[in-house]
Amino acid sequence: MPDRTTARVVIHADESCLGNGREGSNPGGAASLVEILNAEDITRHDLYISAPDTTNNRMALAGAIATVALVSEACGRAPFTFVSDSQYLVKGISEWVPGWRARGWRRRGGQIENLQLWKRLVAVSSKHEAAWIWVRGHAGHAKNEYANYLAIRAATEQSVSQGFVESGFDDWLAVRRSRGQFADYDPNQHARELGTAIARQ
Repeated sequence: MPDRTTARVVIHADESCLGNGREGSNPGGAASLVEILNAEDITRHDLYISAPDTTNNRMALAGAIATVALVSEACGRAPFTFVSDSQYLVKGISEWVPGWRARGWRRRGGQIENLQLWKRLVAVSSKHEAAWIWVRGHAGHAKNEYANYLAIRAATEQSVSQGFVESGFDDWLAVRRSRGQFADYDPNQHARELGTAIARQ
């Protein structure tokens, strides 16, 4: 178990919706690579969920809710850095939510899309110091690409991890390195750099 007094958490999340916006049922998935940083070590865990008919935005929110709830369960009030390529999620929680709450959960342009999911995300993350960071998707970020791989697999297979499971990131990275990618990438150094993101805010 992590030391709840010193642990920091770094989350890399992504979502997928097969046929997003098209007619008919569009299956989706969301996934996170969760890194728990203690003074001596880093442990990695995967989480993934799915839904038979959804949208990218709903899966981004549902994945964030599931991940932060499990982080709270495993690590108490540990601060976390949440990295996603969803501008909807990152801008929403960082920029839009404060205004919505000040106006009684209303927005100037009308109703808030996915209102109950936004409220749930605010509730589960309220106990934590958090940094929400956007990265461009499909731009060579190893952990974002891994989360994308997990999300697409969950959407395709309609699979659910039922909580945190042992991460396959190291094996995935080894395969990618065998193909000439990420040769100089140090995942532990990267995690520790992101683990200090809250202090820099």
